[in-house]
Amino acid sequence: MSKQAHLLAIDQGTTSSRAIVFDAQLNPVATAQQEFRQIYPAPGLVEHDPEEIWSGVLSTARQAMAKAGLGARDIAGIGITNQRETTVVWDRATGKPLYNAIVWQDRRTADVCDALKAQGHEAAISARTGLLLDPYFSATKIAWILDHVAGAREAADAGRLAFGTIDSFLLWRLTEGRVHATDATNAARSLLLDINKGAWDSALADLFRVPLNMLPQVRDCAGDFGATALFGGSIRILGVAGDQQAATIGQGCFEPGMMKSTYGTGCFALLNTGERPVASNNRLLTTIAYQLDGRRTYALEGSIFIAGAAVQWLRDAMKMIADAPSVNALAAAVDPAEEVYLVPAFVGLGAPYWDAKARGAIFGLTRSSGAAELARATIESVGYQTRDLLDAMRSDWPDAASAGTVLRVDGGMTASEPAMHFLADILGAPVDRPLVMETTAIGAAYLAGLQAGVCPPLDGFAKTWKHERRFEPTMDATTRDRKWAGWRDAVARTLSRPG
Repeated sequence: MSKQAHLLAIDQGTTSSRAIVFDAQLNPVATAQQEFRQIYPAPGLVEHDPEEIWSGVLSTARQAMAKAGLGARDIAGIGITNQRETTVVWDRATGKPLYNAIVWQDRRTADVCDALKAQGHEAAISARTGLLLDPYFSATKIAWILDHVAGAREAADAGRLAFGTIDSFLLWRLTEGRVHATDATNAARSLLLDINKGAWDSALADLFRVPLNMLPQVRDCAGDFGATALFGGSIRILGVAGDQQAATIGQGCFEPGMMKSTYGTGCFALLNTGERPVASNNRLLTTIAYQLDGRRTYALEGSIFIAGAAVQWLRDAMKMIADAPSVNALAAAVDPAEEVYLVPAFVGLGAPYWDAKARGAIFGLTRSSGAAELARATIESVGYQTRDLLDAMRSDWPDAASAGTVLRVDGGMTASEPAMHFLADILGAPVDRPLVMETTAIGAAYLAGLQAGVCPPLDGFAKTWKHERRFEPTMDATTRDRKWAGWRDAVARTLSRPG
């Protein structure tokens, strides 16, 4: 094989930046990873330093290429995947961010969203964007920066500022300011894109007070995103997708009815619904799964804000475990007579509740409850939240209910055997864990490889997908129903408003 048939995936996540070099068959060759700081200015507020992200991306990409023994001439293309909705505003002349990146988890604009809802705007916004009015998305974050950084709004009106999600910021830096672009999947998470037309909506921009001149050009997921000369020579950037859409691609979910769920900091489930958007009656999101050759494929998405982050909470705040894998052994010591529920609404509740003001709660404690019970409740909370999403999807799209569900999973938390067993049990459905776990990075690399001509078309790629293990449900229906009723009661008690 020619050395040139290699691909570099930049996977810029919520807690770390990674770079993975793949060969043309999408086998990982070399990896580098670097964590970065989480900045919490106040409860419910989450920020990142864009410069720290940028330096980490550069460093890990260079490390991965060095480990693989490859130079720029050996890389056929770069694919970028990124934490979505996280918002950066920078000066076009200097490339310097005006403020920290406001992370997707951040809730500072909850009151703004509530005011817009009270004014009756949500239905029209949802019809165009497929989204709900929630601080999760980018538009209100952009406006917040413009309103809180001295001189920012005037500079934006004058065309001196650029907005981007992390992919756009990285593209700008990688191309040294030559390319201000994004892909359709990231654009679809802004509250500013009409997903039916695939174009920015001027009326929405006016409503959210975001100048259209700040917005990047929207492109296909596989296409020409310019080139970078920062790795010892020119390398083309040929693929971009938000992390959950990249994982959907990496899991080979190209047929309507196929579903994947990624368990990282949060949990994100996408159900492919084909070429027509399906409107949700259960407060799920209608979003773009991918766009190729100008054609959009849509998905229903359910977003859970806290999944693996709940295990981090046990480790960092509660000091109950030394590292994330230790949660499994601790949970195994649980008293089976205890039924403790953790509702991890640390930054509000996502789908299908969308309650930005809800906060985490624990129910069912007794004098016998201890660390093991809390560890088990933490693991189980991920399964319960996933069932919330699956039930809503089946209700919204009858085709999903009739087809039967096999859930393809990925992300760091899928390494937990107890978590995956419970997930299959509470869903009453099989759960497939892939042979190659780097599905998000594979999706980004595949997009670049598709555009470069070194990877097969969608159907050929889908045939290469294999599962490492299938988890089958073993819980009896009576136990499942009892535990599910307990979860529903716990959530009802957690909501800040009747739901």
